[in-house]
Amino acid sequence: MRVEYFGGTEPELAVVGGIHGDEPCGINAIEQLLEDPPTFERPVVFVIANEEAIAAEHRYVEEDLNRAFPGDEAGPTHEKRLAADLQSTLGDCLTLSMHSTQSYDGTFALVNELTEQLHGPLGQLPVDAVVDVGSHSKGRLFDAIPTTIEVECGYQGSAQATRNAKRLLQSFLEATGAVAPTATEDDSQLEELPVFRLDRQIPKSEAATYDVFVSNFEQVAKGERFAAADGVDVVAEESFYPVLLSAYGYETVFGYTAEYLGKIGELDARSEVA
Repeated sequence: MRVEYFGGTEPELAVVGGIHGDEPCGINAIEQLLEDPPTFERPVVFVIANEEAIAAEHRYVEEDLNRAFPGDEAGPTHEKRLAADLQSTLGDCLTLSMHSTQSYDGTFALVNELTEQLHGPLGQLPVDAVVDVGSHSKGRLFDAIPTTIEVECGYQGSAQATRNAKRLLQSFLEATGAVAPTATEDDSQLEELPVFRLDRQIPKSEAATYDVFVSNFEQVAKGERFAAADGVDVVAEESFYPVLLSAYGYETVFGYTAEYLGKIGELDARSEVA
């Protein structure tokens, strides 16, 4: 695990890339920023997490790091031990963790709970949506560091995902006062961010080929076909909003159903999305 401190060794903010070794966007964004680091006005720690998986260009070495938290320093796997080490490094920092996906070419943020501390930074990030993971936080970085904002930066391995990650990183640092702002955003537009809460996983049967026919964050009507396994349609039993829905992103599920909660500017932090 590579760790670099700026503005002091007792950080208030943290930025993490490389939770998954096959998602280079966050790693690239951090490395490019630190090639010529800005002047930091708050202490920040930057972490490139799973260096062994990054070197192998695999998602993980022995188990998914983002399902291994809070970890165990004497644990049986590389990722269990790394999770404990990462938790110790991050402490109670407000943390940005950068990822990429096979399901969506835009950007969105995921949180464990829309608390007051997260509400402000989220409203200034250039994302298409905010997702409350609800009951699906087990083993993720949220379990160890509740003050975490995960961001999906775009398609895994794409140049656009790296560009998005750089923009998200800069916006996070500006929103938290870590660096001086470079431009003035239109807050009225940012307040229009839609907020969703994950509901349930959508299982997929064993098959040779899979298809998805709908777009993430766009409502699927009851009775609408939204996916297929070996040409057999999967039909919505009730209306829902798809999140992280893809043909091959997960081995055993297509993704998640979600409910729409409203616009971030209309929701009270903590009370409406708890």
